[in-house]
Amino acid sequence: MNIMSNVENLSPQIIRQVTKELQELVNEPPEGIKIALNEEDITDIQAYIEGPAGTPYSGGIFKVKLCLGKDFPQAPPKAFFLTKIFHPNVANNGEICVNTLKKDWKSDLGIKHILLTIKCLLIYPNAESALNEEAGKLLLEHYDDYSQRAKMMTEIHAMTIKITKGGADLQSSSDGPIAKKHASDKKIPAEKKKLLKDKKRILKRL
Repeated sequence: MNIMSNVENLSPQIIRQVTKELQELVNEPPEGIKIALNEEDITDIQAYIEGPAGTPYSGGIFKVKLCLGKDFPQAPPKAFFLTKIFHPNVANNGEICVNTLKKDWKSDLGIKHILLTIKCLLIYPNAESALNEEAGKLLLEHYDDYSQRAKMMTEIHAMTIKITKGGADLQSSSDGPIAKKHASDKKIPAEKKKLLKDKKRILKRL
């Protein structure tokens, strides 16, 4: 794939508009969201979303990717989770299904709105338009099992350090080594024990 193809197909006005919005998101990120700016290709947008408290995704950092097509903003971008996640509206390849990026798309919706919608999807999954049928069925019929599976996937693939106020220390466990903090070193054995317990519990239910 030619990394510059979509940039060349977008008008200078659209490129300026997207670049401006991305820079604003870097300077003033929404709560729990951090943009990873790719200055070489602004059509390849990557961000980190903190799993909302009170959900099975709490404590995880999830990397997402937005791909702006040549028809953007008339056509919605495609959105993917790069971090593995167990969620009704996320396919095995990471593709995200949400009405905002389908039938409810409007050309004046910005990048911020899309990222906030994806974060909201972690709080309110929609089993009616499931891409992951297993997750959708568990959500509707056996919520505890769904929650345990989602928590286990979060612990395995998305556990990382917290988003700091400045956002500078954010790293995804799927992208490389996690920065160690002395305060959290003692918690590692306890987390491993909990993870093993969760695995055993889920395996018994499968």
